[in-house]
Amino acid sequence: MRKRWSVGLGCALPALLGALLTGCQQTSGSAAQDDGRLGGTATPTQPSGYGAVFLAVDECSSFGTTSFTEVPCTGERAAARVIARYDGKLSDGPPCPATTDFVLHISAQRPSSDENGDGAIPQGYACMRNLEPPHPGAPGGGGGPRTIVGDCVYSAGRGEVRETACDGTGRKQPEYKVTRAVRTRARCPSSTALYVQLGGKDPVGCARKV
Repeated sequence: MRKRWSVGLGCALPALLGALLTGCQQTSGSAAQDDGRLGGTATPTQPSGYGAVFLAVDECSSFGTTSFTEVPCTGERAAARVIARYDGKLSDGPPCPATTDFVLHISAQRPSSDENGDGAIPQGYACMRNLEPPHPGAPGGGGGPRTIVGDCVYSAGRGEVRETACDGTGRKQPEYKVTRAVRTRARCPSSTALYVQLGGKDPVGCARKV
């Protein structure tokens, strides 16, 4: 699933593919954006007993079509490792690390017969990184739940862009590359052709044409 972001062109240019801008420092026209988008979603099955907490940090999961199961990291079914784990909803919690490949939503599960509560699984989300390449969350990888410095995007129309692989192996060719993350548009270099909202403490991505 490809991601979509609202973007702003410097100096209020109406066309997304306008000419490179020089010295533009306007800050209007960029919509708010969630910086924890999903690179993949699933509801895992019941815990397998490999850890006290289901899919805790440094534990591993298998890949599935409708569910993900916790498995030993040394096993042949292991496909991805948990690099961060949070309770609650993704929209309410901290964003995943920048190089996360995909995010797993974990549904709350409370067994009907559980004397001490050890079998309960609270709602949460796990930030995952593949054990083997490819890593779509890496800079320029063309995927992952967040847009970061080093990522490339292309025009999706209506003032929006979507991420694609910088090496041209994606379905769409890259048109812009995010070269810097800053707090305000005024901090972008004069060569900036596109502003991409990243979220986080430095929410403005300065992108140049490629």
